[in-house]
Formats: sequence, structure tokens, C-alpha cells
Amino acid sequence: MSASSFSPGSTIGILGGGQLARMLCMEAKRMGYKTLVWTGGLEAPASALCDQVIELPFDDLNALQQFNELADVATAEFENIPRATLDAVEAAVALRPSAHAIATCANRELEKNFLRSQGVPCAPFWIISNAEELAAAMAELAGPGVLKTSAFGYDGKGQRKLQGDENPQEVWQAFQAPRAILEGFITFQAELSVMIARNANGEVRCFDVVENHHRHHILDLTIAPAPFAESVRQQAQDIATKIANAFDYIGIMGVEFFLTADQTLLVNEMAPRPHNSGHHTIDACATSQFEQQLRAVCNVPLGCTRLLSPAVMLNLLGDMWPAIEQAPNWIPLLADGSAALHLYGKKRAIERRKMGHITFLGDDALARANAIKKSLLSQGKD
Repeated sequence: MSASSFSPGSTIGILGGGQLARMLCMEAKRMGYKTLVWTGGLEAPASALCDQVIELPFDDLNALQQFNELADVATAEFENIPRATLDAVEAAVALRPSAHAIATCANRELEKNFLRSQGVPCAPFWIISNAEELAAAMAELAGPGVLKTSAFGYDGKGQRKLQGDENPQEVWQAFQAPRAILEGFITFQAELSVMIARNANGEVRCFDVVENHHRHHILDLTIAPAPFAESVRQQAQDIATKIANAFDYIGIMGVEFFLTADQTLLVNEMAPRPHNSGHHTIDACATSQFEQQLRAVCNVPLGCTRLLSPAVMLNLLGDMWPAIEQAPNWIPLLADGSAALHLYGKKRAIERRKMGHITFLGDDALARANAIKKSLLSQGKD
């Protein structure tokens, strides 16, 4: 891939049209870039904000030709895009990050093997393709673990926790996946993540490490900065930098960690795109993760990642809506002058769907976030 740079006025092709693409389009418009969104035929909150949209499946050859002709440079909003589509785009347009990086992060087997090859610490794991391999792995693990599908797993989907005494034949038959990984279960003190950006010239910038809390296996709260020792935060940034350089990565990436009681960091997974745990950067940092994605993809100098204020990001899931098409009462929230509401333009509030987020700024951000969360859940469908 050439190290071409793209100035404002260029067209950014975005594979995917969800909320991440929507927020990327908003930053692109502010910076003077044009956007082309290929939705893949899915519901696309980004379509209302982009300059051009292709509302066809990712395997449509006419859509592919149109995308490649119109985009000056391309990126992806999510990783579960067919590899054939990624390769076909990359053959015609500068795709950043690369098809290899996106596809590796989309497949747990490839992801874990990559981490192992780079000497990056992660949970012990075994590759599983049949009941016999599962039985052998469970015997070697000799304790609790998590069985995960190799592909199409996110927000806790495609997973089953095992205690270690189950019948492997029955487990594998019920799991119904062609390939999987078995990971040793990690007892952790906290879940952390760091957003890292790298451009084609090799410039790297990390954002502050954050602490994440989950609800229903979906991100609930992000606390910035993470309230842990500087040595832990620096180690997380160093590991993320090692990963980005090993990939020759171009773009922004989220790296998630488990922090164990003895302060060991283990990489859980990587997201080759803007990440939910980086949304606070829109309101709390000198440069947002979305602006940084654009800067990295366009190979212009990266922005300052300084955290301007302590912040907490609260995810807004569909179970906070009183009804599928009835929004909560936002007036109490809007009375908080140090809270920023972001709604994604989704029409139907399905229970665990990400509908938006709120960023709270200030030293008391966590208390205010928890108070609003309690109020919203009391209004919601739960």
C-alpha cells in the first residue's frame, strides 16, 4: 500500500452505515471531507449524514464497482465484512486498515494466533473444530473456560461458559459452530481498553486508558481515565503500540484488556475501528477518536489525544426506552450542563440495541452517570 495522503475535499469510502459510520461522517463534514457510505443493505443511521450512499449488499458487483470508482480512500465501520469484498476494495482503493488487519480481528482464531505469534499476553486458548478436540482441550485446561465461535462474535454473542465437567460431545453438538476457540476463564480485577491510532507514515498516538463496565455483556459505562497505577496504563499503551506496529496498522484500533489481581494485563480482543469505549473522546479529548480515524486513514498528522476533563460514558440501550418507538424523557438530563447526549437516529428501540450514549464531564461524572442510568432504567422496558 502506498503512503498517499488525502486532504480535505477527498471522498472517504466507508464500509458499513451504522452509528460508528454516522459519527465518522459528522467529523468528516466538519473537517471538509466528503463521505460515501456502502451500507451492505442494512439499516444505516449514517445514510442521513453522508454525501453519497450505496444501499446494496456487500456481494453486489455493481455496488463494488461504484464504491471503488467514487472513493479516494476507504475504511471499515465494522469488521464482519466479507473477506472477498475487503480484498476487492483493497485491489482498487487504499483500504485503511488493511483487509488482513480487519479480517484478523474479525476471527477469534486468527486474532489469538496473531497475538501468540507476537508474544502478546492473552488467556490460554485452544482451537476447536470437533468434539474430540474440545474434549482434549477441556482435559488440558482442567478448569472453567469460555467456548467462543471463531467468527461473528461481539457483545457476548457466540459464547458459552464451561465449568469443566460438562460432556464435550453434548457441548459441541449444542454449540453448532464449525470452528471455535476454548479460552481459559480469567478472574479479573477490571476490564480496560485503549484507543490507538497509527498513520501510514508510522506516527502513533494513544488515548488515555479507560476502565469499562458491562451490562448484559454489552458495554455499560466507560471511566476515563482508568483509576489504576500509571505503570498499568503505560503497559497497556505499550502493548497496543506493539500490536499496531506488528500489523503495520493504519487507522484507529481499540484494544481490550483484562487486568488480573496481580496487575497482569491480558489482551481480550481488538477492534479495527472506532470503539464504543472511545466515544467519550468526542466531548472529553482534544481530538476525538473519529477525527483521529480520519487523520490516520488520510495519512495526515495525528491529533493531540490529551484528556481535557475526567469523563464517564454511559451507553444507552433499548431497554431504557419506555416502548419500542417511545423515547425517554430527556429533560432531566439536558438540565446537566456538563453532559452531552448523542442519539444515533435508530427508529426502533430493541431491548439490547445501542441507541445512543451520554458523556458526563467532571470529577463527579460517575455519580451523575449512575443517577441518570437509574432514572432511565426505571422508565424503560426492564
